[in-house]
Amino acid sequence: MNADKSHLAATYEALIRTYFDGCNEADVEKIAACFTADGVHYFPPSMYGGAWRGNRQIGERWAQLVADKGSAWTIDRLVVAPGSHQAVIEWTHYKTREGTILRGDEWYVFDEGTGLIKEIRAYYAAAQHPGVPVTELEGFDYAGRGYHLTCPIPRPTASEPADV
Repeated sequence: MNADKSHLAATYEALIRTYFDGCNEADVEKIAACFTADGVHYFPPSMYGGAWRGNRQIGERWAQLVADKGSAWTIDRLVVAPGSHQAVIEWTHYKTREGTILRGDEWYVFDEGTGLIKEIRAYYAAAQHPGVPVTELEGFDYAGRGYHLTCPIPRPTASEPADV
């Protein structure tokens, strides 16, 4: 990889990690700063009311999930394709107030001019079903492959009352 592509790959990876830090910190401004003003975050049907449009809405909605559900996230794998201004990650989403764990992937598209995220397409391992606390690929050895198995960020659990 030439120096320009190597630098671009590092820049995109750092931006994704900053975005996840902002999500975990429930920092609306930090999240919004990672996106173009018209950025879009797409979700599967019936997830979170459809696509979130605009960097402020994306930041506000993730911050609200931290408050409401005790959400926290990890990046489990990350691959950057700097030549096409795209990246893909595997993530884990802990909803500690519900006692649930979701796993999935996200496809990132970066704006070539600003280097900011202009689109995320989220794909879940499976639909979240009531009564199923961990949504992940059946039979996949998450522990054996070094994936996070517990929420790394202190959050309230399903047995603790929500802050009012």
